[in-house]
Amino acid sequence: MGKPLFYEILEKPATSCIIGICSAIWFYIKKKNIGYSHVGLSYESVIEGHYWRIITSAFSHIRVIHLVFNMIDLWFLGGAVEELGHLGLGVEYYLQYTLVLVVLSGLLVLGMYHILIQRFKLEYFRRIPAVGYSCVVFGWLTILAVKQPSSKLDLFRFFLLPIRFAPFESLVFTSIIDPRAGFLGHLSGIVIGYAIAWDLIHGMNNYWALSLLGWIILVFILSLKTSGAVDFSFLEIESVTDPSLSSVRFLGSDKNHYLNYHL
Repeated sequence: MGKPLFYEILEKPATSCIIGICSAIWFYIKKKNIGYSHVGLSYESVIEGHYWRIITSAFSHIRVIHLVFNMIDLWFLGGAVEELGHLGLGVEYYLQYTLVLVVLSGLLVLGMYHILIQRFKLEYFRRIPAVGYSCVVFGWLTILAVKQPSSKLDLFRFFLLPIRFAPFESLVFTSIIDPRAGFLGHLSGIVIGYAIAWDLIHGMNNYWALSLLGWIILVFILSLKTSGAVDFSFLEIESVTDPSLSSVRFLGSDKNHYLNYHL
């Protein structure tokens, strides 16, 4: 018999938290009837200064089937990374490079859009919104394929295949069963995953991870304000001076002081 779910959650704290966050965001999106255009990452929206979408797009899911597939795969992949501390992975590694995957895969998607639009004149890609955690899932799949090439992947709960072939086979398989899936987003996750696994991107520690998180939060808030996506006027301190009140002047002399009230 397997372990009770409660104990598995305790063994995969970071993965469990991310799944909880993505699920809560999906519930909020569903309740508020939010669409792709509100949270998705598109070339046109970033040109307009909506940099915050690099973050919101990664953690947002519009279709429940998209959420379910991503979270199931994340449960196994993220959990495996958290439990491989003896290979130099573990919880800290998982959290540090999840930040890297979220940011760099989003930027790479935008770079691909830019080339397709500017070089090949494919204006179709200007307004395509990318959403979902798939880029991070494919990134971790790629990292595990390099770090543990002898292990097996249970692909969509249907059949096992060697994990070293899994990234690109999963990319093709996903595109076949769900043509609406973001091919470029998945591909960007694979590319960044290989860059991390081959140590082309390395050196992350708690200091750099916290610094990166701080910059993410700062840019996120500033871009929300400058793009007009959120009204921050309630934070502005308004003048408490009431023009209807009488003016007050203090007059002084060497001998006595006067208060001159103009009523």
